[in-house]
This record gives sequence, structure tokens and C-alpha cells, in this order.
Amino acid sequence: MMHPLVILAKNAVEQFIHTGKVIAEPEELSPEMKEQAGVFVSLKKQGSLRGCIGTFSPVTKNVASEIIANALSSASKDPRFKPVREDELSTLEYSVDVLSPPEKVVDISELDPKNYGVIVADGQRRGLLLPDLEGVDTVNEQLKIAKMKAGISLTNNDIEIYKFKVRRYR
Repeated sequence: MMHPLVILAKNAVEQFIHTGKVIAEPEELSPEMKEQAGVFVSLKKQGSLRGCIGTFSPVTKNVASEIIANALSSASKDPRFKPVREDELSTLEYSVDVLSPPEKVVDISELDPKNYGVIVADGQRRGLLLPDLEGVDTVNEQLKIAKMKAGISLTNNDIEIYKFKVRRYR
């Protein structure tokens, strides 16, 4: 059975694709929907990424509205993919990651790609990589991918690094 946060993401995408309208928040919000946190919504199709957009920290009033906004962006605005089509909806799998507040990393020995996501920052450039991703097994791989996403030179080691945990719902 799908978690209520995942059901909200799925309903948001399906309603938007079918009607072009954005759903309202549920009238009754669960405790986790009332929180404020950064949220990522990931869409997969047959095991492959189909869209993933999120927020490092909260930009709306609660997790429910973050999920709705990021689910729609994952389905229609991820620059790596074409917008989701109606005939794809039945094949999509959803996951929702609710992020803990980021903590500054003093030494990379604090990192673990299975337990912590990372944010790398160099001035205005920022790249985020969620934890526990298939094929990302080392801290160096994790930092390399996050730097590439941010457009930060792979040889630049003068960056700020933050770690965070997620609660992942499927």
C-alpha cells in the first residue's frame, strides 16, 4: 500500500496531466504533511529515472504543498526529460524524500552515500544528490555527481559540503 505522501504526489501528477489543473492540499493534513522541509519527488518508469525535482529547504508553507509543486515539476519541468504523457501514467512509480535540515561537513569522513545525501556549494552554484542511490557507492562518486549537477569543476576542492538525511516514502 502506498504511503499518503506518495499518493499525494501521484494524484497531483495525474490530475495535472489529465486536466491541466493543480490539486489543492488535502483538507486533513497528516502530521508529516504539516511540517516544513525540503522535498524531492522522483518518478521512475520501468526502473529508470523519469523525473526528479525538489527543494533543498522549504519554499512553501508545508510538506504537502512542497510535494504537489515538486511532483508537477518532476513530471513536466525536469530538463533532462520530456514532460510525462498521459499514456505513461500507469507505468510510473513514485517516491518522496523529505529532507532533514542540512548540516555543514567538516571532514568527508562524516559522509556515507547510503545514509546521507550531499549538497555541494561554490558561491551561487549548488548541487544536491540524494542518499542511497543505485550505483552510487562511494563518497567520491557522490561528490563528483553533485559537483557535475552544480556545474562546479571536478578539480575544485575548495567547496562547502553539507549532509542531510531523508525519510523516503514509496
